[in-house]
Formats: sequence, C-alpha cells, structure tokens
Amino acid sequence: MVTFGGKFHGMSELALLERFINTLEVDTVADAVGTPGQLAGWIKAEGLGEVAVDAAAHARTLALREALRGLAAANNGGSLYPVDLATLNRAAAETGLRPRFGRAGPRLEPAATGLDAVLGRLVAAVYEAMADGSWERLKACADSSCRWAFVDESRNGKRTWCSMKTCGNRNKVNRFRQRARRI
Repeated sequence: MVTFGGKFHGMSELALLERFINTLEVDTVADAVGTPGQLAGWIKAEGLGEVAVDAAAHARTLALREALRGLAAANNGGSLYPVDLATLNRAAAETGLRPRFGRAGPRLEPAATGLDAVLGRLVAAVYEAMADGSWERLKACADSSCRWAFVDESRNGKRTWCSMKTCGNRNKVNRFRQRARRI
C-alpha cells in the first residue's frame, strides 16, 4: 500500500528490483553483469550470497532482467508483451516458489538453491509488489533510448522520466522544437 510520504510497503524489494534492472545502462550499453563472473560479483555485493554462475544460468538471468525492464515499461504506459510475462512465469517455475507462513505474515520463498534462489527472490519480490499494490510504482523511463528503471515516489504516481534533468528535459526540448517547426 502506498503512503503519501513516499514510503511504500516492500520498498526495499522494489529497490532491489530497480538495482537489478539497472545493471544494464541501455543508452551506453554498459552492463555491470555482462559476464557470469560479474553477475556473481553483483549478487555478492548485494548481500544475496555467493553463487556459481555458468553461461546458461547467466543467459536466463539476463532474460529475466530484460523481462522485468519490459514489465516496468508497461507500468509507464508501454506495451505489455506476453514474452515478458512468460519469462517471469518460467523463472517462477524454475525457482520453485512456495508459500511460507510466519509471524510476520505469509511470503514466497524459492525452493531452489544457488543462483536460482537469487532469481526466486527477485520473482517473489515482483509477486509481493503486485499483491500489495506497489508494483505499479516500479517503472522504466519513457525515453526509449534510456529505459532506466526507477521507483515512482511521486504523490500521484504519474512520474514518467527517470530524471527531469536529463530525459525529461531532453524530451520537453524535442517537443518544443517540433512545435516551433510547425509554426
């Protein structure tokens, strides 16, 4: 649930998803997890454990990241592509997500170990954010050359750009120039 002070239930999990998606800077093609070793390093740096990553698991992880970017773009007016949902559902199945009950309430946990447990945590974070209504706040920048993920903490949830200083300003200037040409 959203509170207007900019705090959301599950905010830390949304922030984890945001950081995961943003391991690739689309505009510069800088990929912080571009190799299996870099992915293992990122996972360790995030405090998610020490895991071995082979080439096939690395490819599945990158596919999940881009599916999450696509779903975040859909939260910002973009198209919702079935392939993104299929990738998310496949990851959920591969990680064996299962309900767990405790004093803090129910949650999903992966039955898998290693990298699949990490991917399961990411998929569980998506599920829980969708269930509590905070998911729609994770967006990808509306600038197609950027697509940087961000958590929309605005009061009305209508933020469009990752930053008004860069993408927002660039798009406003482009629209102004287009209008000026028509005059």
